[in-house]
Amino acid sequence: MTDLWGAGASVIWQAALELYPAVIAAQGVAKLAELDDWYRDELPALIAARSTPHATRAELVRVTEWKMYRGVWRAPNLVRVRANDAELVHATTARALVLVPHATKPLKEIATLDGVGPATASAITAAFAPSIYAFFDELVAAQIPSLGPVTWTLGYYARYAEALRIRAGELGKGWTPVMLERALWANVGGKAGLTLVQ
Repeated sequence: MTDLWGAGASVIWQAALELYPAVIAAQGVAKLAELDDWYRDELPALIAARSTPHATRAELVRVTEWKMYRGVWRAPNLVRVRANDAELVHATTARALVLVPHATKPLKEIATLDGVGPATASAITAAFAPSIYAFFDELVAAQIPSLGPVTWTLGYYARYAEALRIRAGELGKGWTPVMLERALWANVGGKAGLTLVQ
C-alpha cells in the first residue's frame, strides 16, 4: 500500500483506479464482480433515465448486497432492506434525489428506509451524482488523515465526501469523488487487504 492520498500526480491515482476491477475479482467473493459491474456500469444510467430519478426496491436490494459483498455481510440488515415496500422505496429515493446536491439531506431521507444506513444511502447518491457523492467506505476513510476514526454518521460522511470532492478538484478535470473512492479502496486491496503488483 502506498500513501495514495498524499500523491499529487493524477497518473498515480489513475494507476490505482485501473487496479480496481482486479482487486474486486481478487476478493474471492462469489457474485461481487457481477454486482460491481452492474453497480458501476448500469445502475447510474437506470436511475438517470427515469423521468423522476429514483431507485427501485430490487435495485436497493442489489446495492445492499454489493455493499455487503465488498465489505461486511450483515444478513439481518439485508432481510430488513428486502422487507421494504416497493412503492415506499420508489417514493423515498425520489424525494431524496431531488435534494441533491445537499451534503446530507438525500442520505438522511434514504436512510429512513428499514435496514438502510449512511453507507447504503451513499451508494445510491453516488450512483446518481458521482461528482458530488462517493460510497461511504471505512477503508477509504481511514486513508484520509484529516477525518480521524470513522463514525457512521451523516456529519462524518459530509466531511468524507467534501474531502474527496476537494481532492478530485486538485487532481484536475475528469476526476470525481467516486473515482477517488475506488482508487483508494483498490490501494489497500479491498477488504482482503491484497497487494497487487502492476
